[in-house]
Amino acid sequence: MPQYAFEMTDISIRYPHFIMDNLNLSLQQGQVMGVVGVNGAGKSTMIRILMGLVKADSGAVKALGYTLPEQQVQAKYDIGFASDDMHLYKGQSLQWHMDFIRSIYPKFDQSYAQDLLKRFDLIAEQKIKGLSHGQRVKACLLLVLARRPKLMVLDEPTTGLDPIAREEVLSELADILRDDERSVLFSSHNTHDIEKLSDQIAFLDRGKLLTLQDKESYLESWARFRCQVSQDAQNSVIGVVSIKRNGQLAELITDQYTADYAMQLHNAGYKVLEQHRMSLEEIFVANVKRNR
Repeated sequence: MPQYAFEMTDISIRYPHFIMDNLNLSLQQGQVMGVVGVNGAGKSTMIRILMGLVKADSGAVKALGYTLPEQQVQAKYDIGFASDDMHLYKGQSLQWHMDFIRSIYPKFDQSYAQDLLKRFDLIAEQKIKGLSHGQRVKACLLLVLARRPKLMVLDEPTTGLDPIAREEVLSELADILRDDERSVLFSSHNTHDIEKLSDQIAFLDRGKLLTLQDKESYLESWARFRCQVSQDAQNSVIGVVSIKRNGQLAELITDQYTADYAMQLHNAGYKVLEQHRMSLEEIFVANVKRNR
C-alpha cells in the first residue's frame, strides 16, 4: 500500500465568485507534485485548505496521517510552508530568524542551515531590509528547509523574481530536493517552474482538477501536427484535442501520441507535413481550452 504525504478527498468549498467542487488530490511520500493553473484557478484555496487555514464546506483532508484542520498543530511540526508573500522582520538579521525558528521547531538542523547559507550565497548577519527580493525568497526557503519537514508546500514562491533570480532559486531548489527525499507540493502559474521541479503534474482550472499524471509520460503523450487535408478527410480523429483548418492545411493537437500516430492521421485523410512535441505551457493552454 502506498504511503501518502497528504490526501484531499471530495473537497468542496463555495465563495461568491468561486466554487471548488469534489476535488480529489493525493501525493505519495517522496514525490514532487507541481500544481499549475491560471490566477484564480483555485491553487491558493486548495493550499489553504491543506494547511488547515480554511475549512472546506465538505470533504476530508489528511496530511502526514493527521486529520485537518483538527490536528493541524501536530501536523505542522513536519510541514514546511513558503509563499511569495511571506514577510520577515526587516530590522532583524537572517541569523536572528534562524535562532527564532530553532526555538520553536526542535528539529531545526543548524549544520544544514549553514550549508544552505553557502548554497544560497546568503550572509547570516545581514539584516533582511538589506536583502534583494531574490535573497529574501532564498532566506524564506532556508528557514523552511532547515526544519527538514516531511512535507513541503510551496505556493508561488518565485513570483516577482527576475529571470536570473528565478533560475538561480529553481536550480538551487532542484539540487536540494534531489539531495534529500521530501514530499513537495509546488504551486505556480509558471509552467517552466513546474516542469523543472516536478515528478507529477496536476492542472487546476476554475476549481476543478483537469489532469493528474506522471510528468514524463504526460509530456510524451502530447504532440502537434501540421497536415495537408484531403477532400475526404474525417472531421473527427481519435485522440485529437483540437483541429484548426485553414483551407487545405490543418493543425492538429493530440493527447494520445504514439509512434504510429502519424499513420493514423494519414489513414484519416491528413498528410503529415510537420510534427512537434509540446511544452508544458502549450499543453496547459490546450487542455484548458478544450474544457471551456
